[in-house]
Amino acid sequence: QVQLVESGGGLVQAGGSLRLSCAASGRAFSINDMGWYRQAPGSQRDLVARITDIGSTNYADSVKGRFTISRDNAKNTVYLQMNSLKAEDTAVYYCRVIIRGRPYWGQGTQVTVSS
Repeated sequence: QVQLVESGGGLVQAGGSLRLSCAASGRAFSINDMGWYRQAPGSQRDLVARITDIGSTNYADSVKGRFTISRDNAKNTVYLQMNSLKAEDTAVYYCRVIIRGRPYWGQGTQVTVSS
């Protein structure tokens, strides 16, 4: 079984920064992709950023230049540095990892940006 523990969400003013972390434990070996998704009320869950096991990244257009995804393979942890936050970034952020082709999701962490 794989467990994902997210942290770092909270309330921040527009223009501020937050850093999300997601640590995988349990049978969390051979992790392929790691990524962050977000879901605002009444909306679908969308990709924010993802990073492969060799460090290739891709981002949603809405966050390019503001968010940076990174990972520490020794710690089985993925990070999302979020800068220049906007009110429209408000959502529940979910971590997802792919292990041997199977996706695992975190419980979600709330990010609220006040304008």
